Amino acid sequence: MLKTNANVERASLEDMAMLSMEVGRLLMESGASARIVDDYVARTARGLGAERIDLRVGYASLAITIGIGGEGITRMRKVGHLGVNQRLDQALRKLSYRVERGELGVSGIRTELERLPRETPRHPGWLVDIAVGVACASFGRLLGVDWLGVGPIFAGATIAQSFRRRMVARHVNVFINAVMVAAIASLLGGWGARRLGSSTVDIAMISSVLLLVPGIPSLNAQNDILEGRPTLGSARAVTVLIILIFLTAGLWLSQIILGEGN
Repeated sequence: MLKTNANVERASLEDMAMLSMEVGRLLMESGASARIVDDYVARTARGLGAERIDLRVGYASLAITIGIGGEGITRMRKVGHLGVNQRLDQALRKLSYRVERGELGVSGIRTELERLPRETPRHPGWLVDIAVGVACASFGRLLGVDWLGVGPIFAGATIAQSFRRRMVARHVNVFINAVMVAAIASLLGGWGARRLGSSTVDIAMISSVLLLVPGIPSLNAQNDILEGRPTLGSARAVTVLIILIFLTAGLWLSQIILGEGN
């Protein structure tokens, strides 16, 4: 065992590698960019006593080499679905700072890494659904949808977001989820706008699917490429592109059903 701080228990190379990678994994799955993951994994490892840290950030895996003196260890682990959870992201960053300052040892870090994903507060699902509906309706108005089409956009996007959450909870494939959600949102938004006599049905249908636009993944893809990680950035960009293709497929299907594709 290797001593890291007089106030916390000593950490082995195995502990340093696995706990640091667990921080990195959770950051990746919370929507962090590769630079952020690299930075906070290094802070965690240094706080545990590591002298050399080399991290490889991949789209679906992390690999780390930890070294102290003449000793070293390399470990790899799988990364799950890359979602977005800003509260968990911030909680993990604060945890890394605490480790870096020597406030937590191995057992404390392990406890926090088990607790944070489970106990970090989330907004109620119904509130998220409504907020998404309001956002899509607002964008629709900005895009030129008349007032008769705003309500249907709100309703369609809200219902589609609720459906989306349930499909995510059941671990439905993200691309299949995208095409179903796009079809539901645009079909409801377009049908409602037509029933109310809106003259901007086509724009209302497009506005209803804006909840699926992967903003943070797109930004991360750009940042990763610009910061010298073209492989990871390209992988993120391809995923974004495929989601947009499936989004378009769902919108196209609903346009055919409503006869708005002409």
